[in-house]
Amino acid sequence: MLHIKFIRENADIIKASEKRRDHDPKVVDQVLELDQNWREQKGILQNLQQQRNTTSEQINKLMKQKKKDEAQTFIKEMKQLVEDLKAQEEKTNNLKKERDSLQKSIGNVLEDSVPTGKSDADNPTIKEVGNKPKFNFPIKDHQEIMQDLDLVDLDTAAKVSGSRFYYLKNDAVLLDLALQRFAIDLLREKGFDLIYPPFMLNRAALAGGVNLSEFEDTIYKIEDEDLYLIGTSEHPLVALKQNVLIEESEFPIKLCGVSACFRKEAGVHGRDDKGIFRVHQFNKIEEIIYCKPEESKKYFDYAQNLSEEIFTKLRIPFRVVQICTGDIGNKQSLQYDIEGWFPGQNEKNGTYRELTSCSNCTDYQSVTLNTRFQVKGTEEREYAHIINNTAIATARAIAAILENFQQADGTVKVPEVLHPYMSGVTVIGKKK
Repeated sequence: MLHIKFIRENADIIKASEKRRDHDPKVVDQVLELDQNWREQKGILQNLQQQRNTTSEQINKLMKQKKKDEAQTFIKEMKQLVEDLKAQEEKTNNLKKERDSLQKSIGNVLEDSVPTGKSDADNPTIKEVGNKPKFNFPIKDHQEIMQDLDLVDLDTAAKVSGSRFYYLKNDAVLLDLALQRFAIDLLREKGFDLIYPPFMLNRAALAGGVNLSEFEDTIYKIEDEDLYLIGTSEHPLVALKQNVLIEESEFPIKLCGVSACFRKEAGVHGRDDKGIFRVHQFNKIEEIIYCKPEESKKYFDYAQNLSEEIFTKLRIPFRVVQICTGDIGNKQSLQYDIEGWFPGQNEKNGTYRELTSCSNCTDYQSVTLNTRFQVKGTEEREYAHIINNTAIATARAIAAILENFQQADGTVKVPEVLHPYMSGVTVIGKKK
C-alpha cells in the first residue's frame, strides 16, 4: 500500500492517479480525514498516558511518605484514568484499523506512460517479435495434440481432482522440466539467486504481497489453518524480506523463484481455456528484483527483456502489450505482458494469449511488508522498490510449443534451445 506520509504529502497526485484508474478519488480524502481523526485521538491517548504516569508517580511518592489518606484521592483518580485509557486506546486503534483498511484500497501511483482504457481489449501493442508459422495441413490445438500423442490425461484428473487439473505424461513431463531448467540456467547466468520457497503462506505474509480482497476467487485457503496455497512464488519471495533492513550495497537483489502455483481460476469458461492453458496447478519460474527507488524503471526494463529473450530463444512468436488503466492491478505502477501466438486457438485461426507479466510495483509492497534499506553513508532509511516478472509458466509455454511446432505427420519438434534438457528427445511423437 502507499505510505500514509506519502498520501499526506501527495494527495492531488494520488487523486489524479485514482481518477485514471476509474476509482473514486474521494477515498483519498476519506483516508486523510480518518488519519486526521486518528492523530487527534492519538494525541488525547498520549495525554492520558502522561496523566497516568504523573498520577502513578504522585501515588508512589505519597505512599513512601506514609500519607495513605492523601494518596487515596490519586488512587481513585487512577482508577478512572485506567478506564478512560482503555476506552481511548480502543477508539484510537479502531480508527487506525479503519484508516489502514481504506488506505489499502488506494492503488499505486500510475506511471505517466500507462495508457487509458477500460479492459484488456484496450491494451496497446508495443511490438511484435518472431514469424508466425504457416501450415500446409489441417492444424490442431494443443489439447488435441496432447491427447493424440498421449501427453496428458484430463479425464482421470477430472475424476480424482476436478476440472482444470491434469496428469502430464511422457515427453510432456520432460518438456515441462526442460523449460524450467532452461529458464533457471538463463537466470543463473544473469546473477539470480535460486529460491525454492514454501508453497503455503500465512495471511500476514500473503497480505504483504497482494490485496487479499482482490484475490478471493484466486487463492486457495487451507481449512482450519492460517495458511494459503501460493498463486505465484512472487508472494513468498517478497515475504522473504518482510521486516528486513537491507544494506544499500546489497542492491540489486535478484531472486529466481522455482515453484508450483495454485489458482482457483473461478468464473473462467471457454473452449480456448481447455487443455492445460488455464489450470489450477502449474509450475512457474519467477523473477523478483529488489532495488533502489531511482533504479526501478531500469530494472523493470531489464526484467522484461529477460522474458523476451526466453521466448525469442524458444522461437515462439509473441507480442508485447502495455496494460492500460482499466486492466492494471492496484499494486502496479507499470505493467507489460508478453502474449504468445497460439495458431490452434480461436477456431484454428490463431490468436495471442498471455504468457508473462512484468510489473513495477515501486514501494507499494515494501511499505506493507516493511522492507527498507539503509541509505549508504547516512542514517536515512527508505523503502525498497520491487519488480516482479514471470520468466516462464510451463503449462502455457508447453501449449504454445505444441501448437507452433506441430508437424504434418502429427509429431512436434522440440525447440532447439531445449535439446540439452530433453534426454535425447528432439521430436515428440506417439509413444511406441
